[in-house]
Amino acid sequence: MILAFSVAPSGGESSSDGSVSEAVAQAVAVVRASGLPHRTSSMFTEIEGEWDEVFDVVKRATEAVAKYGSRVSLVMKADIRPGFTGELDGKLERLERAIEGGAPGTPARGRHS
Repeated sequence: MILAFSVAPSGGESSSDGSVSEAVAQAVAVVRASGLPHRTSSMFTEIEGEWDEVFDVVKRATEAVAKYGSRVSLVMKADIRPGFTGELDGKLERLERAIEGGAPGTPARGRHS
């Protein structure tokens, strides 16, 4: 499974610009220490593994962020595809191939009809 999640504190002290980067850094540190395949972007962290191990990491990341406020916001989206691994990169590779090959009815990049 791939799980994309975003976790942030509220109800606590934040920087003058409202940044929660210190708290989020703690969550990302938990993900990195897990050893599971992962990727962090400006909005979400994606993590890949088995159901129990992924949710354990998300729980621990949420607990790390909870120290920064009286509440925690957690948003999750999962792609559950039994029997598949390496999809964190595999999905993107297939997407790039599709873009290069062109979608049905659409000229591929660099080609003109």
